[in-house]
Amino acid sequence: MDIAIIDYGMGNLHSVLKSAEKAREMANVSANVFLTQHPEKIAQADKVIFPGQGAMPDCMKSLQQSGLDDAVQYALRHKPFFGICVGAQLLFERSEEGDTAGLSWFAGEVKRFESNQYGRQGEKLKVPHMGWNTVCQTKNHPIFQGVEQNARFYFVHSYYFAPQNSEIILGESEYPNPFACVVGKDNVFATQFHAEKSHDNGLTLLKNFMLWNGQF
Repeated sequence: MDIAIIDYGMGNLHSVLKSAEKAREMANVSANVFLTQHPEKIAQADKVIFPGQGAMPDCMKSLQQSGLDDAVQYALRHKPFFGICVGAQLLFERSEEGDTAGLSWFAGEVKRFESNQYGRQGEKLKVPHMGWNTVCQTKNHPIFQGVEQNARFYFVHSYYFAPQNSEIILGESEYPNPFACVVGKDNVFATQFHAEKSHDNGLTLLKNFMLWNGQF
């Protein structure tokens, strides 16, 4: 089995690679996990991980300039697909960050957290939302197997998913209001948080992705 991690110049690539390699060991599967900038290798891979980190306008520009946008669309149609952080935001139609058009795989927008919001203890909430936060699983999904309800994951973001269709929401977090942080449909699973920075819980998601047949 070949698992391609798309390298379009944006993302925490080596951390994602190391976490995916660790997850492969946990899953006890024979898999070649690799970074690639080549569309043909993405097309030939059995599964695809699409990371991202930084500003969405820069990520979209880099994706288009690298010529990998078509390869991502092909993978979305045909392969088990795991999007991470900006790699998940890019799946939506548009982001408020730079009024950037996305890949339009999911209907909806990516919106900025409002300023001057306060938490339950009266503390002012900073933007970006940074650190550990709980995730409420709103639907059962094979990739959640072995992850406890309200498990904690690591977030770094100023923008959040606002899906047009609530049916694709698989998990939510709060800051301070509930927001979608895991979305998916069919063969696509995507998280706002960084699975590769989320220790055991993140590794469990990646392990489950190694074992997932892409059906939901």
